[in-house]
Amino acid sequence: MKRKTSSPKDEKNLTLIEHLAELRKRIIYSAIVLILAVGFCYNFAEKIIKDLIDIARNVEFVFIAPAELLMSYIKLSVIGGLIISAPFLIFQIWLFIIPGLKSKEKRYILFSLILGSAFFIAGVTFAYFVVIPTLIAFFIGFQMEAIKPMISFNSYLSFVLSTIFTFGAIFELPILMVLLSRFGILKVSFLKQNRKFIILIIFILAAILTPPDIISQIILAGPMILLAEIGIFLAGLVEKKKENDTNNEE
Repeated sequence: MKRKTSSPKDEKNLTLIEHLAELRKRIIYSAIVLILAVGFCYNFAEKIIKDLIDIARNVEFVFIAPAELLMSYIKLSVIGGLIISAPFLIFQIWLFIIPGLKSKEKRYILFSLILGSAFFIAGVTFAYFVVIPTLIAFFIGFQMEAIKPMISFNSYLSFVLSTIFTFGAIFELPILMVLLSRFGILKVSFLKQNRKFIILIIFILAAILTPPDIISQIILAGPMILLAEIGIFLAGLVEKKKENDTNNEE
């Protein structure tokens, strides 16, 4: 007997039940890897906490609820597990959506994922090694003899995590600009003509996303302006390539 082989066309035309079965399989794989990653990170939670404390060596941290420190361990473990398992989770999503994509769409999405991950890691690194130590030193400088600083570790952890993820997200700005340019939503000429308005919007966003002080705003606005310029440059390259492809097709 001759064995049937499934063509790529058949793989794309899956039934609803087959799509749900595939989705269920990807979710199970992702959940198992995520749970293992969270358990792995829990073993290193104490070391991570000590590293975070070293950033603010002059601060005496306290916990003001019985379960606060334990919840900090769990929060760090979950976030660490998400970070470690992120490549696998993204790969599972990729395997699920790839059958329905065209070759050009695959290239754009893969390019966006790789470059987006690189920019996000750069933002997290910049926040951890530059922004957080600078902000902590600045805030701790405001002291009075009558008021002793006793900062809850949970509050400090929330501040660190929000700062890290804010900068990680902000560093995605060039990718967003490239994608908007690629799909014709934004024109590079429009971006160049409205640079001053972009800078104004950046400072407004920096004022909203940071504590109400000029140092935090400058620390966030400076990289955002640089990222906007990188985004304009990359969007220009993408726009030129798109125009060349259109001319070649004609």
